[in-house]
Amino acid sequence: MNVIDSPSPNFDARTRKIDTIILHYTGMKTGEEALARLCDPAARVSSHYLIEEDGRVFRLVAEEQRAWHAGVSSWKGEGEINARSIGIEIVNPGHEWGYRGFPKAQVDALVALLKDIQSRWNVPLSRVIAHSDVAPARKDDPGEKFPWKRLGDEGLAIGPYEGAPDETIDYADAFAALRAIGYEVLDVAPGVPATGAALVAFQRRFCPTELAQGWSPLTKAALLWAARAMA
Repeated sequence: MNVIDSPSPNFDARTRKIDTIILHYTGMKTGEEALARLCDPAARVSSHYLIEEDGRVFRLVAEEQRAWHAGVSSWKGEGEINARSIGIEIVNPGHEWGYRGFPKAQVDALVALLKDIQSRWNVPLSRVIAHSDVAPARKDDPGEKFPWKRLGDEGLAIGPYEGAPDETIDYADAFAALRAIGYEVLDVAPGVPATGAALVAFQRRFCPTELAQGWSPLTKAALLWAARAMA
C-alpha cells in the first residue's frame, strides 16, 4: 500500500497501549482544506491518516505517537481516547457541506489501511468505532452513509444489525444495552438520563434506517444484538 507522508506537528507522546481505531469524516469542503488544517500548528488538531476520495492515503502522525483527533470523548466509561487510539480521517464534506456516500476507491483504501494497521496492533473488532460513538453529543461522523457493512464483511469491524425488529424488548433492557455497548449517557438531572444523542449515534452506526426514530422495535433488537457483538 502506497502511503504519502504529510507530517503534522500536532502530536505528543502516548500514555496507553493502542487498542482502538476511530473513524472520522473530515467535514470540510475539500480534502486539501482538511489536510492543511490537520497539519496547521495553530489548529491543534490532527489524525494519524487521511484518506482522499480517490484513494490516496496520507500519513500525518506516526502510530506510536498520540494524534489529536477525538477531542472530549468517552467509551465504556473511559476518557482520554486519543491516548489509546489511531485516528483515520476520511475525506467527505459531512452533514454541513453536502454529506454524500463514500467512493469505492476510498473505501478500498480504508480496507487496505485497516488490514495494515491490524497486522501491527491487533485491535479488537469491537473497538473499531466511529467518532460519533465516542462523542455522541458533539459529533455525527462518519455518519449514516458510512459502509460499516463492507468493514464487517472484510472482518475489520462489527457490521450493522441485519436482523428483525422485536416488539417484546422493554425499554429498560434496551437502555441497559446502550450503556453496555460503550456509549456515554449523561444525566440531565439526577437519575434522569439524556439518551437522545447516544441513541442517534447508535442508530447511525448499527441501524441507519432507524435514524432519529427513537426506541423503535428494530432499534431495540439491534441494541441487544450489538451489546453481545461488542462485548
